[in-house]
Amino acid sequence: MKPYESRDLKDLHIVLQAAYLAAERKFNNDFPEVNVIRTCTYRNNAMQQVYFNKRPKITNARPGESPHNYNPSFAFDIAFVRNRKLDWSPKYFKAFADIIKSISNDVEWGGDWVRFKDAPHFELKNWRAKL
Repeated sequence: MKPYESRDLKDLHIVLQAAYLAAERKFNNDFPEVNVIRTCTYRNNAMQQVYFNKRPKITNARPGESPHNYNPSFAFDIAFVRNRKLDWSPKYFKAFADIIKSISNDVEWGGDWVRFKDAPHFELKNWRAKL
């Protein structure tokens, strides 16, 4: 199996689709000089293995353990574009997370995690129970 990942909104769980779209609209309105973009929705197990093997470590999830590994995906990752360049400013991740939290109680932000902070990552709370 070839490594593959998607950025397609249609590959997201419907709850995440709605939360993302509402948050994207509000964020882009609040920060007109910056655009939020999806960097990943669904990711197959082969791509998960590629990320698991990367150093420095970017995930603790083995293939099949990530909410990205299901279709529809139970997670999405984002980044920001400002002046045609990627911008990884923590303030934008925090602002987007605050918007998501105000829109939906069903979405968890990886930036709130204690052991492995993952600011670009958002996932459906209790996603394993939905398998």
